[in-house]
Amino acid sequence: MTALATAPTIAGSKGATDEFQLVVFELGDERYGLDIDSVYEIIRHQPVTAVPQAPSFVEGVINLRGRIIPVVDLRRRFGMMTGTLTKASRIVVCEAAGTRVGLVVDGVSEVLMVNNESVEQTPDVAAGYDANYLRGIAKLGDRLVILLDLAGLFGEVDAAAIAASAG
Repeated sequence: MTALATAPTIAGSKGATDEFQLVVFELGDERYGLDIDSVYEIIRHQPVTAVPQAPSFVEGVINLRGRIIPVVDLRRRFGMMTGTLTKASRIVVCEAAGTRVGLVVDGVSEVLMVNNESVEQTPDVAAGYDANYLRGIAKLGDRLVILLDLAGLFGEVDAAAIAASAG
């Protein structure tokens, strides 16, 4: 599959365009990007209420203006070492697993316009067996941004558990 073939899916656009917008965030030393159309808002990290028997990467839930939102630690979901919350830590509220969910990230750095030609498919050797959430890699000068596909971020069992934790 070519970058141009995947770009409308990445961008979530209704038709083919030359560019799409990404919200770029950090986990450790790596940069990740989400289609801006899937992001509802970005909030400061706040106290989270634990939910019994939730998947290990689900921190719990928050009450966001009367709506219960499950909160997922992306570091844990990706098998990374747990990080320390800082003033830069954020919760990116987006649509994943058929529900609105908050993703805990180390920081949100920017919103970028990305040209479709700068996106390449994730190499199979880098993707691994459980990488349905990787949409591609954007080459932005000397930086690489890993593009995430939220539809593949959680398996069916995880998606059901996340939806159940939201109430």
